[in-house]
Amino acid sequence: MMTEPLILKPALHEKIWGGTALRDVYDFDIPSEKTGEAWVISGHPNGPVTVTNGKYAGKTVAELWHDEPTLFANKDVDRPFPLLVKILDAHRDLSVQVHPDDKYAGEHAGELGKTESWYILSAEPGATIYYGHTAKDKQTFDQEVDNADWDKLLQKVPVKAGDFFYVPSGTLHALGEGVLTLETQQSSDVTYRVYDFDRVDAKTGEKRDLHLADAKNVTTVPFVPTKPEQKVSHIEDLTLTELVTAPYFNVVKWDIAGRATVDATAPYTLATVVDGDIELTVFGVTYTLAKGASFILPNDVESWTINGHATLITSTPGPKSL
Repeated sequence: MMTEPLILKPALHEKIWGGTALRDVYDFDIPSEKTGEAWVISGHPNGPVTVTNGKYAGKTVAELWHDEPTLFANKDVDRPFPLLVKILDAHRDLSVQVHPDDKYAGEHAGELGKTESWYILSAEPGATIYYGHTAKDKQTFDQEVDNADWDKLLQKVPVKAGDFFYVPSGTLHALGEGVLTLETQQSSDVTYRVYDFDRVDAKTGEKRDLHLADAKNVTTVPFVPTKPEQKVSHIEDLTLTELVTAPYFNVVKWDIAGRATVDATAPYTLATVVDGDIELTVFGVTYTLAKGASFILPNDVESWTINGHATLITSTPGPKSL
């Protein structure tokens, strides 16, 4: 029995809209001044992350999911690791986009669908996101997309640090400039771009492709925002805030101000330290984890102790991800 956490090394991705916050805030080794995404917990082939400690050092999450299924109580090694956690630096607006559900993604891209969620880590004054649209029927939606009537179609929402948004597949959305976000999502890289602000990619000298036909097929009309009820509980010096309990994942914010011992409530738990630092003790061994560290508590870790002053965003698989 291993009884130790899997501490992970992120995969970094350059993006046309990225900046330097992933280095400046989280001390990640970014590949350029336009780094947009840190895939901090991932088994996806487009961003595999590796374990840095213990028996499985050097192994990827995907390898362990398939080769050591008992770590996750995984009963189907042919399916992909179901969840993906990223930190995104929107130094500029992301493209307005939409993601398909499992059925459409499976048929058209051979991947899972993509339902996601955003925890806003920081936001510049006046920062916004694009979240949903105003069209009441599909004919109006299609017409306004064809006419590029973005001011009329798109809904902008002001954001601040600590806000949380649940973004089911079919939701038209984009992070706005000046927003740093932790994203918990299904493990999918299928995106249908609707509007990219007519910008030119410096690497190609051309505008990036749009995917309007697919976007029209998968966007939910009308848009009805989902506002999860948040529940707060306490374990010793740990405050737990349930941000969402959903079919694919559950997201809980942990605020630790001292010491707490926590029992596992799921086959495995994903966690990222988004502020402060902690000492994590598992089976008598203590691991020091700084801001930006991500780890998995696998199935054979039945309890753990956290000591410190920090905030973590954690997630566990929902029923459709088990």
